[in-house]
Amino acid sequence: MKIGYFILKEGLREDPHVSRLLSELRSASYEVYEIRTKSDVLPETDLVLSMGGDGTFLSAAHEVSDIGLPILGVNFGRIGFLCENRPEAVLKALMEGDFSIEYLTVLNATLKGPGARQSIGMLPYSVNEVTIHRKNPSMLGIRVSVNGETLPTYWADGLIVSTSSGSTAYSLSAGGPICMPDTKVLIITPIAPHNLNVRPLVLPETAKVDIAFESRDRVALLSTDNQTVEIKQEWTIHVEMAQFSLKRIRLAESGFVRALTSRLFWGEDMRNNG
Repeated sequence: MKIGYFILKEGLREDPHVSRLLSELRSASYEVYEIRTKSDVLPETDLVLSMGGDGTFLSAAHEVSDIGLPILGVNFGRIGFLCENRPEAVLKALMEGDFSIEYLTVLNATLKGPGARQSIGMLPYSVNEVTIHRKNPSMLGIRVSVNGETLPTYWADGLIVSTSSGSTAYSLSAGGPICMPDTKVLIITPIAPHNLNVRPLVLPETAKVDIAFESRDRVALLSTDNQTVEIKQEWTIHVEMAQFSLKRIRLAESGFVRALTSRLFWGEDMRNNG
């Protein structure tokens, strides 16, 4: 088996736990090498190890998701929903084949308007969410249409279009619902809305979402996961499901509910402690 590994934080390369895992993989006759960009991927590579936290996993996904390589997240970060696996569990699971592959929805965000295509210096794909948010103090008037049907304007600091796997990320902190990973939905969640009567909206993942905005500053910020670019008021953002999925390796010992309870303390109650 040929394995590429991806590390975002330079200091992690000196971590003894990383060195131990790489050494154990090589001792088990796996061919292991580092990738930094898509161009580093060698032919016949079987999977990519993302070493760090969820931010590292998202960066790895931006590099390799569209070429079909599955990603296994090894947690050297903090919370870790996408990157949840302990280093000591990885080798055993790979050798015993004790894992499965999840297919996560990927969003494709494109900009429309004069000069929009030339200005966007990032990949259009996102695993967790596409977000528009204010750059300056002025709030945004955000106009959204879903499959051509116009919603009431959101007056807010921003708006999130999230996948089900991104429901535990930015959308959650903005008051959005938690969705199981295999729930095939998109979630529209306003950020700090100035309307008291708006709520998150759940859509089928096949929905096509168009977003425009108005602001005194005439600029805003567009983020796809952990990449951000400035956009102009004259532009429109089109968001839809990409034509490919992200292959995420889930070890048998891991689980979504377990991650919720152990990382976000979901349902934490003295009555649940036996």
